[in-house]
Amino acid sequence: MTTVFIAGFQHETNTFAPSLADWAAFNRGDAFPAYIRGQAMQTQFTGVNIPVGGFIDAAKRHGWQLWPSVWAGASPSSFVTRDAFERIAGDILHDLQAALAQGVDAVYLDLHGAAVAEHADDAEGELLARVRSLIGQDMALVASLDLHANVTRRMLALADALVAYRTYPHIDMAETGERAAELLQRRLKRGQREALSVHRLPYLISLNAQSTWLQPAKDIYAAMADIDREYAGVLSFCMGFPAADIEECGPVLWAYGAEPLEANAAAEALNALACPPAQWRMDFLPAREAVTQALALAAQHERPVLIADTQDNPGAGGDSNTTGMLHALLQQGAGKRYPNAVALGLLYHPEVATIACGAGVGAEIDVVLGVSVPTYAGMSDAPLAVRAKVVAISEGRCVLKGPMMRGMTSQLGASACLAIDGVLVAVVSGKAQLFDREMLRCVGITPEAMKLMVLKSSNHFRADFQPIASHVLVAKAAGPMAADPADLPWRKLSPLTRTSA
Repeated sequence: MTTVFIAGFQHETNTFAPSLADWAAFNRGDAFPAYIRGQAMQTQFTGVNIPVGGFIDAAKRHGWQLWPSVWAGASPSSFVTRDAFERIAGDILHDLQAALAQGVDAVYLDLHGAAVAEHADDAEGELLARVRSLIGQDMALVASLDLHANVTRRMLALADALVAYRTYPHIDMAETGERAAELLQRRLKRGQREALSVHRLPYLISLNAQSTWLQPAKDIYAAMADIDREYAGVLSFCMGFPAADIEECGPVLWAYGAEPLEANAAAEALNALACPPAQWRMDFLPAREAVTQALALAAQHERPVLIADTQDNPGAGGDSNTTGMLHALLQQGAGKRYPNAVALGLLYHPEVATIACGAGVGAEIDVVLGVSVPTYAGMSDAPLAVRAKVVAISEGRCVLKGPMMRGMTSQLGASACLAIDGVLVAVVSGKAQLFDREMLRCVGITPEAMKLMVLKSSNHFRADFQPIASHVLVAKAAGPMAADPADLPWRKLSPLTRTSA
């Protein structure tokens, strides 16, 4: 029986963001499951829409025995601390040594691909190198990656195969784990690596423009399955995470095939679709203009209008606590025009959430809401000193039901819905991107009943919120995650990569 060692390490690093990912961040379990190790990892993720869950299901079909180790994930932020990385890597390598002593045939890693540690710009490459040093050159090593991975030459050289998501919002995470298992099966059957062909695009793509619900990504990713079939290969296209100041930040596509000719042809076909830079350009609305347009649209449509507060997206390194969009809503009287039908979330402010929960439903509290944080362009908007009514309180625990991470439990901690001049604000104690409607329901906000919602997210919200919306706008309020990569003060980025498409 084939025995496969499995482990996971997930972090998306915005090197321009204010908060580090320390050991505690990997143990909180707010936006990602808390640090878990051993058989409990396999049990928790079986049947769950994340890559390791898909790999576990595929392994059962192949009749493989699994040796589960660590799965560690933390919300996107600035650098992973040296301490956190070394603890995670140390546990994985310790378990791997034990597994090798008893007999292991292959290794699968559930990675993100855009992690940067304080002491390692290419954190996944460093982890892969340490794993490879233990297992030698002949053992199969396969990993899955996030669509936003910054794929390095080192990663491609060390792994026998890498495979990435094909959707953003990421609704195919388990499918990607299954593709990783198929690549591993091909590698084991062949007895050696398949041919590899790689193309690196010479520019950065805005995170918002990467959505596979929008063009051009929608058609490019749809074409990948046809190209795979034509050349009997497996393609991946990582559009990159355009806020990691490392030399190899940027989009990369690659293909595996039985022969070099097939791999090259498949990669060339995809590159012809993906490479033209003009197709990736995107415009953004200033905060005030976004609210103006949203209010006009809300007057004409029954279904909610959505505004993405993309530059404070905690799924891309923001802290989910800036106030630019809240200022814009209040200044234009959005809540007075549509009382209790305008919502903003999730606002990460544990101190205010605790005060609200202590005061109880119906209480009026005087609070200073939000934080002014350093960004690439200076400080974000000032906090708001306001009187708010506590509409609902919650422990912040909810089971996600949307297409992303369906079945996982989100732990937002002490949470409350505050009404401020008719605007409902979901204030939470756990830092998490708003991508599932249950995150609002758990604080008493019914998304379908809203006229206008501001979501601290870039694209993931689309999977569960866009089906109920009339329109989606993208706002550029001050925050740590630059909507346009050209705005960032790059230092290490390769001179071969232009700053934006």
